[in-house]
Amino acid sequence: MNPRTPLLAFALVAATLAVPPAQAQADTTVTVSVNARAGLERVSDAAIGVNHAVWDTELGTNAVADLMKDAGVQAMRYPGGSYSDIYHWRDNTAPGGYVAPNTDFDHFMAGVQRAGAQPVVIANYGTGTPQEAADWVRYANVEKHYGVKYWEIGNELYGNGHYGSAWEADDHADKSPAAYAENVKLFAQAMKAVDPTVKIGVVLTTPGNWPDGIVAGGDAGTWNQVVLSIAGPAVDFAILHWYPGGSGAADALSKTAQVTDAVWLVRNQIAKYAHKDLGIALTEINAGYGQNTQPGALFAADAYAALTAAGVFNVDWWNVHNGIGTVSTVEGRTDYGDFGLLSSASCNADGTVCEPALNTPFAPYFGLAMASRFARPGDQLIKAAASDPLVKVHAARRANGDLAVLLVNEDPANAKPVTLGYSGYSPAASAQVLTFGNGATAIATASGSATSVTLAPYSLTTLILHPVGATAGPAQPGRPAASGVTATDATLTWPASAGTGLKYELHRQNGTVTEQWGETTGTTFTVHNLTPGTRYTANVIVRDSAGRVSWASPPVTFQTGTPAASSCAVTFADVNDWGNGYVGSVDITNTGTSPIDSWNLAFSWPTAWQQFSGGWNGTWTATGSSVRASNADFNRTIAPGATVNIGFVGAYSGPNVPPALFTLNGTLCTTR
Repeated sequence: MNPRTPLLAFALVAATLAVPPAQAQADTTVTVSVNARAGLERVSDAAIGVNHAVWDTELGTNAVADLMKDAGVQAMRYPGGSYSDIYHWRDNTAPGGYVAPNTDFDHFMAGVQRAGAQPVVIANYGTGTPQEAADWVRYANVEKHYGVKYWEIGNELYGNGHYGSAWEADDHADKSPAAYAENVKLFAQAMKAVDPTVKIGVVLTTPGNWPDGIVAGGDAGTWNQVVLSIAGPAVDFAILHWYPGGSGAADALSKTAQVTDAVWLVRNQIAKYAHKDLGIALTEINAGYGQNTQPGALFAADAYAALTAAGVFNVDWWNVHNGIGTVSTVEGRTDYGDFGLLSSASCNADGTVCEPALNTPFAPYFGLAMASRFARPGDQLIKAAASDPLVKVHAARRANGDLAVLLVNEDPANAKPVTLGYSGYSPAASAQVLTFGNGATAIATASGSATSVTLAPYSLTTLILHPVGATAGPAQPGRPAASGVTATDATLTWPASAGTGLKYELHRQNGTVTEQWGETTGTTFTVHNLTPGTRYTANVIVRDSAGRVSWASPPVTFQTGTPAASSCAVTFADVNDWGNGYVGSVDITNTGTSPIDSWNLAFSWPTAWQQFSGGWNGTWTATGSSVRASNADFNRTIAPGATVNIGFVGAYSGPNVPPALFTLNGTLCTTR
């Protein structure tokens, strides 16, 4: 991110947000389902993060550090977006940019330590050297014993001009992804020679966001493909940034639906090109609308929870302070267009509008605070869903047996009466209720019910539940791995749990419902009769001889293939991408023994943000997510062994997940 040039303590108010009775009665009751058997990922100790910038005069101050601590911030990133590639840590300078007094590394670390957080540091790739980075590691971890674990190599280096747009400083003559990747290896080698325990991050593009998918002249592939192929074996985690935008509040808030597919695509790229498991950190994020008002708060809480559930170990809001932008009114509140969590007390150009007092928290600050109170390090996210699309739900299981449910009401006008049901968990009748509503200046706390609550319009609500009875059981099993995946079968294997008389149950997640595939006393299980081209997520649960059950294992997600033998085969390729659209090439091969005389190819878009724009070499039609192409006169017949090519233009406004299944005249083809 390019910089654009308190709650001073949380008040836990014993009151709920008022909801007019008539308004509540007018709304249909929303049903929320929570399934403790459908386990997602655990919360890391760096999940809730923020960005700090050296041009911020408040960086490292006690006031800011205390506000970050109150919000539950666990990680702080330094020295600030694109400044990272011009910043020299030893003399605290950024040639060509402004560095505020008392923003050097030691001042930053003082604030980090006061807040009880951990640092995420960006080494200067653009105008720095591997030696400079290694010296920084030595100073931080050997001389000062700060124990800085996470180190990024540069900021948004794909913005160095290689793809046309140039906002990121990069003095290297070769600005290609291959050059960046080769240099990353040198940085990693030098830094790990000083401290082998440091974790090195490499810059990737985020699926569905420019320049993801683009292959520039002279490159062997996309940025991610090239960087992961070369640098993947030398690094420890991947770095993503996400500014999803939005044409208004509703559109901006809908963007969190893209998280699962974006992370899925990145994990597939990591596995395919790096051939190892890398962590994923999303080190810059902000709302697409209402940066200082309630939409920003709703987005922040929802996004942090969704990203954590998908296994992203660190999410860093941009920024602690940023400065006033375009001023507007959002749901009766002044929005300053400021990407900061805290007020900079700045004014617009003509001085007619000024922000509130310095360090006054904006609404997204409380979104982060609600996220940190909802899911703590070590908690496991579990599946939850609501019957109303304007209510987002997340749930987390805690080591002490408690369970937390985060509810996001995205309806700006209507309260939402909610009833909650639980599978695999028995809550006590009462719950602690935390709320943050439109225009609030603190998080309120009260007592309520575990099975019903009314959500105020445009609000965040967290229920903290206690279990009924004992919760002790077998230890949580390890994550299963999938192998031998075909169109209809998959074998799952997992580590053995300690104990005797144990049975392992295999559960497939289907929304918030779990379907038991089977059970075994061994540590491997083969599932049959799966649906081709389908993404499956499964957990292992251990049951002991007393009938007690464990937490669900971390999940495994895999996608079945297509038939190895069919009378047709399809090869699909993205042959030219420009960041929000592409040219798709489809080869149709007759793998049968008889000629195909006239044909109709069909496929469906995997997501709601993909669409068909036009095609050639056939007659194309598109209805909703379904796309069909029938033959032209000149390619009507496909002889055995012959191939015809057709093409289309596709558009996307989110992760561009490729179609998994193609049928030809109703027959499922092999996808090559």
